[in-house]
Amino acid sequence: MMQNRESVNVLLVGGGGREHALAWKLRQSPRLGNLFVTNPENPGLAALGKPVDVPMDIRAPFQFQRFCDKNNIGLVVIGPEEPLAAGLADILAAPGAGRAIFGPGAAGARLEADKAWAKQLMRAASVPMADGRTFTDPAAAKMYIETREDPPVVKASGLAKGKGVIVPQSTAEAIDAIDRIMIKREFGEAGRTVVVEERLEGHEASVLALVDGRTIYVLEACQDHKRLGENDTGPNTGGMGVYCPGGITDDATIAQVQSEVLVPTLDALRRDGIDFRGVLYAGLMITPSGPKVLEFNARFGDPECQALMARFDADLLEVLLATATRRLDEVEINWKPAASCCIVIAAEGYPVKPRTGVPIEGIDAAAAVPGVQVFHAGTKRDASGAIVTAGGRVLNVVGTGDSMGEARRLAYQAADLIRFPGKVMRRDIGAKAPALAGQ
Repeated sequence: MMQNRESVNVLLVGGGGREHALAWKLRQSPRLGNLFVTNPENPGLAALGKPVDVPMDIRAPFQFQRFCDKNNIGLVVIGPEEPLAAGLADILAAPGAGRAIFGPGAAGARLEADKAWAKQLMRAASVPMADGRTFTDPAAAKMYIETREDPPVVKASGLAKGKGVIVPQSTAEAIDAIDRIMIKREFGEAGRTVVVEERLEGHEASVLALVDGRTIYVLEACQDHKRLGENDTGPNTGGMGVYCPGGITDDATIAQVQSEVLVPTLDALRRDGIDFRGVLYAGLMITPSGPKVLEFNARFGDPECQALMARFDADLLEVLLATATRRLDEVEINWKPAASCCIVIAAEGYPVKPRTGVPIEGIDAAAAVPGVQVFHAGTKRDASGAIVTAGGRVLNVVGTGDSMGEARRLAYQAADLIRFPGKVMRRDIGAKAPALAGQ
């Protein structure tokens, strides 16, 4: 662990539940100076950090640079995928700036922002993955789908906030997915190119690793729940809940993910001259023949980050700073308690057209449940100061306990105290955790 104990001013970019969880954990660091947040309209972030005093627009990057210079920012933590893909890390890491950036540059963020390119890189690095092809012509994509024996998975190649993946049940649904993505452009410019993949059998897992360009530190594995409805039904979402540890429970499989997925991917990036520093997130299918990559993200997952931060037993500022300055091998990370379970509370109409401006009750009561943290994801204060819905995923309720059953019980106890019209919440998050099997 580094010995420098000077305080560090931090700029946290982003305004969702992931960033609230990061701010909450950063606040616990004795080295934290001022914490500035780009999205103070999020009440959770407003309570923890100072709002930036200039407009934060990626199209006017000089404002970011000027703000960092003026406020002696020593560490910038970039949460969401959009500013990473737009190159904010490159802009703020200008030579001589003297500040550390947690998050890859645009070249590294392309792993998430361009699924077609990521497939090429994985293929060249012999990373195990779903077999697939890339298309820019909808007619050619449909012809290919018609030759398949089983309906494939159809993905928008660009950024679609976790919603650009369609898992059809039939060939007709797969062809309709091409129309939705490439012709109707339900996911905007992300659908200019599609990736059509084989449908893998197994169970999904999320493995996130801190990467400083040279060293890899694998965090606890998580089990996400992407579908809107219980028993994994309904449309894909950005995530309706997660439990940790989950998805992978044996050290041998984690070691296999590190040696066959993370290391060769990092090596491939380095061969391309890409210095990746931040979070490398592998979305995996654990198949009978071993782990295979479904997709990569270039940042903390949401809501995986919330479940991880609830158990993270180290100085987050020190760890992120070490990652950004290629000194990850100097820090030590521990985990507590045994398990965490994060319940996502969404708004009516999510993920298509969520209803906003709906008053929310019971947040304070939920947060008062021992062992529970409530993170604001899509909320704001209205003119009267009341907290209302302001996005699709509204709140994240995280329970931690000595067992998965305890973590899950606390999370649902607290989540049930939160009330607003149209509230959407899955009741089976963590129900299939191995520790609960047969209960």
